[in-house]
Amino acid sequence: MRKLGIDYGDVRIGFALSDIMGIIASPLEVYARQNLKADLQYISALIEKNAVDAVIIGLPLNMDGSEGERAEHTYEFAEVLKKACNNISVHFVDERLTSAASERMLIAADVRREKRKQIIDKIAAQAILQSYLDNPNKWKTKSEKWKNPDK
Repeated sequence: MRKLGIDYGDVRIGFALSDIMGIIASPLEVYARQNLKADLQYISALIEKNAVDAVIIGLPLNMDGSEGERAEHTYEFAEVLKKACNNISVHFVDERLTSAASERMLIAADVRREKRKQIIDKIAAQAILQSYLDNPNKWKTKSEKWKNPDK
């Protein structure tokens, strides 16, 4: 079964998908958010179409590792998603600096600014998912109270 990485944002959601063996994350697509119901239907169909057994969501922690308002919104979204997708397994990965790192990588690859804006979210989702695939035991579910695993 595959894993789906999500870079959850207010305007767009970036998606990445693992290979069937769960070793490599590949950028999948960027979805322009509509409303919660439509978003959940879209993600649910994506999960079903790709035989996904777990969702990995980037958790936007503050730079000091604490959880802020954005992290709480992400937890709320994850709970609704989990219910909408038959209690699919949901995990969280610290996403601090994933967008910045993705932006630097795209600049180094000489991707034009207009194109970067269109793909940055799926590249960030790929980084989030690859982080999980590289060490799945390092990351927590919300029920296991989040801790910064590097401390």
